[in-house]
Amino acid sequence: MPRRNFNIWSSLCTLCICFLAFMLAACAPPPVDNGQPIIYVKSHLIPPAKTVDIDGAEYLQSRYPAGQFGGTFYTASIGQGPKTFNPLDAMDATSGDIAGLMFVGLTQTDPYTGKTIPYLAKSITIKPDKMTYIVKLRKGLVWSDNRPIIADDVVFTWQDIIGKGLGNKSNLDVNTIDGKFPTVKKIDNLTVEFKTPKPFAPFEGNLGTAILPKHIIEPVIKNNPNAFDSFWGVTASPKSFVVNGPFLISEYISSQRVILKRNPHFFMVDHQGRHLPYLDRYVIDFVQDLNAQILAFEQGHLDTIGVPGNQVYYVKHLKAPHFNLYDLGPSSGTTFIAFNLNPRKNKSGKPYVDPKTSRWFRDLNFRKAVDYAIHRNQIVQNILMGVGKPLFTAEGLSSIYLNKKLAEGHPYNLQEAKAYLKKSRFYWDSQGQLHDKDGNRVEFEMITNSGNTERESVGVALKDDLKILGMKVDFKPIDFNVLVGEMDSSAWESVILGLTGSPIEPNGGKNVWESDAALHLFNQRHPSEDMPGTDIMEPWEKQLDQLFDEGATTIDPQKRHQIYAEYQQVVYDNLPLIYLYSPNTIVAVRKRIQNVDPTPLGGTFPNIESIWVK
Repeated sequence: MPRRNFNIWSSLCTLCICFLAFMLAACAPPPVDNGQPIIYVKSHLIPPAKTVDIDGAEYLQSRYPAGQFGGTFYTASIGQGPKTFNPLDAMDATSGDIAGLMFVGLTQTDPYTGKTIPYLAKSITIKPDKMTYIVKLRKGLVWSDNRPIIADDVVFTWQDIIGKGLGNKSNLDVNTIDGKFPTVKKIDNLTVEFKTPKPFAPFEGNLGTAILPKHIIEPVIKNNPNAFDSFWGVTASPKSFVVNGPFLISEYISSQRVILKRNPHFFMVDHQGRHLPYLDRYVIDFVQDLNAQILAFEQGHLDTIGVPGNQVYYVKHLKAPHFNLYDLGPSSGTTFIAFNLNPRKNKSGKPYVDPKTSRWFRDLNFRKAVDYAIHRNQIVQNILMGVGKPLFTAEGLSSIYLNKKLAEGHPYNLQEAKAYLKKSRFYWDSQGQLHDKDGNRVEFEMITNSGNTERESVGVALKDDLKILGMKVDFKPIDFNVLVGEMDSSAWESVILGLTGSPIEPNGGKNVWESDAALHLFNQRHPSEDMPGTDIMEPWEKQLDQLFDEGATTIDPQKRHQIYAEYQQVVYDNLPLIYLYSPNTIVAVRKRIQNVDPTPLGGTFPNIESIWVK
């Protein structure tokens, strides 16, 4: 999963320069824009990769032109860095992205067609029952320690790690059908059979989940399965990593940078039969905020940056370095407000949310009032500088499953917002301050991750919008890792957050929408803590459970579209998450980086193994 480097999860003169850059970006551009042209990326096709036999090993040959070995690729991520390097324990984008450079799965998504194609696997055969998958591994592949990659590794990963809910439980959630996990068994050293309880449309794509080395992990968890949660954490020795992806950890300096080096045993080769990747090193610096990231790019310290809308004009007019600017279209991710709808208590009997505040949040009229009081168009124009659109749906605007009937949403309407509040007997005092029917002033805390200046600006805008409605919002940007801790413990009231998404498969959202899933953040259940008898299920939560089960087990594409359109309608009607905007993905890449071929489906560097430095 290459770099979203969460930075979302980051002298004095430098900050002044960054602030000046931000102010320049916020100014209206002149009538004539003679800055760097934007390259609008469109879907296109190139010949697929093919398998080649070299000395008895079945390698995957790159589909890109041959390049030169050596060099370092520099990028940056906002925030304090990863929480783990373990791909099956990662719960934040920074950790997942870095782990995705080191570990790969049996399949991958073709960045040009969106189809699932074999990767570590040489072939995937689906039997007529639509439930049985025969996976043939490539001959002669090895881990970075030169041990063979075999069926035992696949069975162990799926059966003993994912199937037992170790690490990030979302991996178990998205592969569970009717409460049952697929069976997996070894046929021979290079063949594995998976069998799902019933036809399961997303499963072939799910086979892209990272495969881990049995000979390394099994001794760690043999006597204590919980040891997996801390294995390959940020304090792990770089020498301990054994990977099957293009890169290995070389060095990690906490809160500063991670340096990866090429894995000489990676299973992809170029047209001359040479082992990829071309790059010697891949360096990720952790910076304070978006402005610091852009300044580092301007000074030539980075090879690529994601450009927020409010900085596009400024970046277009940079004099150095030489770079290309790509527009990949609407982001596949979503940005939203979530109110904590959790009505339960922890094991000590304390409510997760103050009862009076919880009554507001759980009131649909309250959430609808907030929805209508948000100036989405102003956010897009003033903060994204027009580089994006308002968002009202749970699927991103680039999703092939987007419910287009809902995509336009509704206009800002303060009177409509007030009407919803009146329905629930909220009222305003002589100073315009909002109170509930019991006389309590409506005030609550809203958090987001610090360092993301775009999201911080959105928080200020939302605070102002809700102030007009009479609400008092205490807006607090906090470090991303702290934010994640608060979310995990349900110790929060409201949050501005974003989730990554897939433009081609909605089932990845199952770990958010199903009621007992690990990322059901707006009404998180804690079975080990919740007091007996306090589990409350909203009718629309049950409906979402049913829809995601139906969507996953329906093979017919047209019926799947209908099911996922209905789930978006349920979310739109009940607002467990209130969606805000969808930015376009704008990326700057220095011209010294070769074989760059971004796609709307694959992102900026879907071919990181074939990237090289001129």
